[in-house]
Amino acid sequence: MAAWFQMKDDDDGSMPPFVIELHDPAVIDHARRILSGAEKAAVHIMGTIIKSKAPYNPDWSFHLDPPTISFWQLSTEVCDASTRYVEDNLADIGEAALPGNHWCPWSSRIVSEVSSRSA
Repeated sequence: MAAWFQMKDDDDGSMPPFVIELHDPAVIDHARRILSGAEKAAVHIMGTIIKSKAPYNPDWSFHLDPPTISFWQLSTEVCDASTRYVEDNLADIGEAALPGNHWCPWSSRIVSEVSSRSA
């Protein structure tokens, strides 16, 4: 069973929401604990970028590979980038930018659960 969550990073509010799809029940539970306020430490999103649109994330040219998504408290700078930066530099992702397509935006956070794929 899948669950979908909107995430944000530090932006001016003009960007469309970025949606992640989660399959692992433990990761879904973790995301829900973040939203409820029960989880306060490992709250930032990380995962592997797939350079294609996803039906649940239609405003972006990429999405995160669901099995690779996890939450973290501390990470290295090499995987930090804003959602807008990834979109604007997608051709370089996996090369000079974000080696291995690994993305861990430091300011990322779950802001809501989306009840259907039509996020």
